[in-house]
Amino acid sequence: MTSTDIPLKSPGSVTDLSAAEVEAVERALIDASTRVPVLMFYTSAIAWLLLWTVLAFVASFKMHAPDWLSSVSFLTYGRLRPAAVNVMLYGWASMAGMGTAIWLMARLCRTTLRHPLLLVTGGAFWNFGVVLGLIGIFMGDSTGYQWLEFPPYAAIVLFVAYTLIMSWAVLMFSFRRGDPMYITQWYLLGAFLWFPWIYLAAQVMLFLTPVQGVMQAAVNWWYANNLLFLWFGSLGLGTAYYMIPKVIGRPVYSYHLAAIGFWTYAFFASWTGMQRLIDGPFPAWMVTASIAAMILCAIPFATVSLNHHLTMRGYFGLLRYSPTLRFNIFGAMSFTAFAIVGVLISLRSVARYVQFTEVSVAYSHIGLYAFFSMVMFGAMYYIMPRLVGREWRYASLIKIHFWASAYGIGLLTLMLLAGGFVQGLDMDDPTLAFTETTQALLPYLRGRSIAGILLTVAHFVFAYHFVLMLLGLGRTASVPTFLNPVNPEPEDAIAH
Repeated sequence: MTSTDIPLKSPGSVTDLSAAEVEAVERALIDASTRVPVLMFYTSAIAWLLLWTVLAFVASFKMHAPDWLSSVSFLTYGRLRPAAVNVMLYGWASMAGMGTAIWLMARLCRTTLRHPLLLVTGGAFWNFGVVLGLIGIFMGDSTGYQWLEFPPYAAIVLFVAYTLIMSWAVLMFSFRRGDPMYITQWYLLGAFLWFPWIYLAAQVMLFLTPVQGVMQAAVNWWYANNLLFLWFGSLGLGTAYYMIPKVIGRPVYSYHLAAIGFWTYAFFASWTGMQRLIDGPFPAWMVTASIAAMILCAIPFATVSLNHHLTMRGYFGLLRYSPTLRFNIFGAMSFTAFAIVGVLISLRSVARYVQFTEVSVAYSHIGLYAFFSMVMFGAMYYIMPRLVGREWRYASLIKIHFWASAYGIGLLTLMLLAGGFVQGLDMDDPTLAFTETTQALLPYLRGRSIAGILLTVAHFVFAYHFVLMLLGLGRTASVPTFLNPVNPEPEDAIAH
C-alpha cells in the first residue's frame, strides 16, 4: 500500500488519527529521500540478476554437454562458472541487499537520508568493480580462489566502493531518532561492519602477504563461509525481521529470543568454514573447532526460526494475499533448511560421503537463493511501491515469479542433493571407475538444467514487472497488489 504501512483498523480518537497522519507524512518524506539511491541499487541488482541467470544456465548445461561452445575460450566452463558465481555474489545479491538495507536504515533511524552522494558514488564504483572483475575472469585473469575469483585490481575498486557505503551507514545511524534500537538494525549494522573485516582479511592473507601452503585453502573456506553467514545471512535475517511483523501488523514475538539469536549467531558463525576441510592436512583442532561452532550455530538457527514461527502464529492465512509475506516466509523456511543441511554436512560421518560432491553446491544455493534471494524479492515487492508511488500492475506476474522461483530452486536443490549423495556413495566404492561415477550423476545434472529454465522464466518475468514500475506504469491505487481478492472485513486487510 502506498499510503500506509499498517493494517487497516477502525480509527480511535482524533488524537490517534492525527498521530497516524503525522507518521504517514514522516514515512513519505523518508521514502522520497531514499528514492534515487535505492532505485539505483535495485536496478543494478536486477541487471546483474539477468546476467547471472544466463551465465548460470549456460554453465549448468555445459555440465552434461561439455562440448557445447567449447571452441570459444571465454565460454569454457572454467571461466563461465566463476563468472556466474561472482556476478551472483557481488552483482545481484550484494546490490539487492545493500539497496534494501539503505531503505530499512532510513526507516528505522526515522530520519531522511543523509549524504546521498556517498551512496550514489559507492554504488557506481561497486558496479564498475564488478564489471572489471567479470572482464578479468573472462580474460583468464581469475585468482582461482573460490568466491574470490575477481583479480586484485577489481577487488581494490570494490573495497573503495564499500568504504563509501559503510561510511554512510555509520553516519546514518548516528543521526537516528528515538532510543530503541530494533533487531533489524543490529543485523544490518553487523553486516556493514563484518563485510570489510572478512573481505580485507582474505585479501591480505591470500594476495598482499599470502599465507603458505594449505593454509590458503583454510583462509579461502573461512572467507566463503563467513561471506554467506555474516554478510548475506545478516542482511537476509535483518530484512525478514522487519518485513514479517510489518506486513501482519504485530511485533516480533520475543525480543529476548531475537537478542539471543543475534549474539550467538555473531559469535559462533565467525568460527565456521574450516569444517569443509575434514580429513585434510590441517591441525585437528582447527577443523574440530569449526565443526563445534557449526553445531553450536543450531542455537541461533533454532531461536530465529522459532521467533519467526511464533510471530506468524495465527496469521498464516495472510500468505494467500501478500506477495511480500509469501516470499519472506518461503525464505524463512529455507533458512531452517539451510541450517539443518549445514549442520549435517559438517559432521565427519556425513562429510565422508558428500564433501567433494554437488551437495556443497546445493547448500550454497539454499543459502544464497532459497533464503536470501527470496527474502530480497519479498522486500522489493514491499519497498518499490513506496518509492515510485504506484502499485505492482499484475498479480498474475507476481504469482508466476513466486511459483517459478519456488519450484525452480526446489527442483535444483533436490537434484543436487540427491545427485551429490549418489556421487559420494559411488566415489566411496573402490570397485567403481570414476567415469561410472560421472555417468551416474548425469540425470541429476540434466534435472538441474530444467530447474534453470524455471528460474530463467521467474527472473525475466520479475525484471519485466520491475521495469513497468520504473517507467511509472504501475497501478494508481491506494491498496496493494494482493495475490487473491481480499475479504472486506478490516481484520483481513494487510499492509502488503
